[in-house]
Amino acid sequence: MDKKRGFKNYINKSMNFLKRRGTVQAIATLLTNIHVTNFVKGTLYSGPVKKACVPGLNCYSCPGATGACPIGAFQAVVGSSKFAFSYYVTGLLILLGTVFGRFICGFLCPFGWFQDLLHKIPFKKFSTKKLKFLTYLKYVMLFGAVAILPVLITNELGMGEPFFCKYVCPQGILEGGIPLSIASEGIRSSLGTLFTMKSIILASIILLGIMFYRPFCKWICPLGAFYSFFNKFSIYRYKFDEDKCISCGKCKRTCKMDVDITKSTTHRECIKCGECIKACPTDALSTLIVSKQISKRKEVLSNEKEC
Repeated sequence: MDKKRGFKNYINKSMNFLKRRGTVQAIATLLTNIHVTNFVKGTLYSGPVKKACVPGLNCYSCPGATGACPIGAFQAVVGSSKFAFSYYVTGLLILLGTVFGRFICGFLCPFGWFQDLLHKIPFKKFSTKKLKFLTYLKYVMLFGAVAILPVLITNELGMGEPFFCKYVCPQGILEGGIPLSIASEGIRSSLGTLFTMKSIILASIILLGIMFYRPFCKWICPLGAFYSFFNKFSIYRYKFDEDKCISCGKCKRTCKMDVDITKSTTHRECIKCGECIKACPTDALSTLIVSKQISKRKEVLSNEKEC
């Protein structure tokens, strides 16, 4: 009886975790930008921890940033005068991808949370199902703007520019450019065309984010593109029990990332937000960790009956 009660408590805790995704996202964002007083000072934290990469998209130039953005850190090495492959950053990303996959996008990315908040703003919402072809753009960003261009296009000193961070990433202007320009008169006086261009990109993402769910994550983010390759292999993933499914379609209708989880539990676009699990009326969907616990419980009960 105690074992059964303990198992139910475990399942309930897992569901409560999924239900509190917004809280988890807020905590992850705070921990990623713990130096909040720097927003007032207009300075950047430059301690030893800053060299470490955080899991989600979070600008190095953010006054509150605890660590480095993995995309920015990778481009800093790739674009160096003596080209070197960033084994440290790549190795860390592979480790995170292997453990979590795009769970990081759903729970731990500050810019992902920002888009979730935008989508809560009352306004007419539109589906992105007919725009699935745009999801391939993020792979162009990953291989083109992040990995290839900084190597192929260099200046007279052999330095390549961080093309994605400098010309595309809206998180940089949101977390870095705008706060620093507000706090520093010197920075405000030096703002130019690039700041204006990045501000337009950010404004566009904000407007699209109100109407569409996570447009940046779906169509542009190279970090999400990288993690997507690991959804099939990540330790944290979902399991679908076809025997329990009643084909009600609630999971598919609930998914804002346009994924039919009953056809693929490791789909590259799945950010493992847990909405499908919460919507399922028959518990046909669960995390692999939970499903393993169920299997163990069934095995224990079977052994007890035999005894």
